[in-house]
Amino acid sequence: MSAKKKLPKIGLLYFDYVLRFFDKSNFKGWPEKIEQVTYHWKNDKKRFIKEVKSKKIKVLVGNIPSTAYEIFKEIAKELPNVRFIPSIEAQFSNKSKENVTLFCKKHNISAPKTKIFYDLKKGDKFLKRCTYPKIIKRSYGPSNYGGYYVHKVNSYEEARALFDKHNYNPMYIQKAIPLKENGDIRVMLIGHKPVCAFWRYSNKGEWITNTSQGGTMSYNGVPIQALQLAVDASKAAKAEYWACDIGIDKNTDKPYIIECATAFAAFPYIRDWICQYIMWDLSKGYFKMPYVPLFSWEELGKMNPNILRTLRSIQFSKNTPYMGETAP
Repeated sequence: MSAKKKLPKIGLLYFDYVLRFFDKSNFKGWPEKIEQVTYHWKNDKKRFIKEVKSKKIKVLVGNIPSTAYEIFKEIAKELPNVRFIPSIEAQFSNKSKENVTLFCKKHNISAPKTKIFYDLKKGDKFLKRCTYPKIIKRSYGPSNYGGYYVHKVNSYEEARALFDKHNYNPMYIQKAIPLKENGDIRVMLIGHKPVCAFWRYSNKGEWITNTSQGGTMSYNGVPIQALQLAVDASKAAKAEYWACDIGIDKNTDKPYIIECATAFAAFPYIRDWICQYIMWDLSKGYFKMPYVPLFSWEELGKMNPNILRTLRSIQFSKNTPYMGETAP
């Protein structure tokens, strides 16, 4: 490979007690040795920086947990010649629900009307005069662990009892969107292009859509306005890979960002595609960019989920029109 000497040294970023998103096998065909570095928490900053420098890593690939976001802002400043993928800027929304709201406001991206109170007395006054239903979430962290820290309340009494029980601070209070088809939509993107999207429907008699709590999935009929909103958010975040949860108002058909982050659960083949994209980017085009047709997820979604969760090395070739013999 003539471009081999120009390839940057890749390091996979891991954390103790945190599930690993990428593996060396996701970088199929990368000719250089791929390093790995693990952050061990509790004042590990200096040792970590020293290890990155000693291994001559130029690109660190991996998501940063919400609890490590601030320290890695400092680490990134001390490693100015190291590229983080995704960038620290792109991972802003990973830290908290509050950051998701701030991100959407900054870039004028459609999101449910949200109030955030650090002054708990002011928050209580708002709860007394606002209209219901409302969605209340624990703000800190990109994930609600299957929706277990997302709550729907229908009155001040319910809201007050909830905050008294959980002591959420800040008070993160969101307008409850009347969801079309009683579901929301997850969209996963690579290079600002949707590569997988599906509806998540709530279980009968429930409102939460997370599959871990009995919700169901469908890959069919994802509306184009949801995909476009996800693309807009991805571009605003300048994210190499990205995911959005989107709700569509059943009364207006308007889509809203419910959640967005670089950290998301993905099938192994999507992780392969992400790393193929990164290889294309880092090699200045020597490796091919993965081609994933729009709505290909509808066909993949017909497979048994247990099989789909284990598939690797799925590739698509571009559709080339057949140029056969022409009629005389």
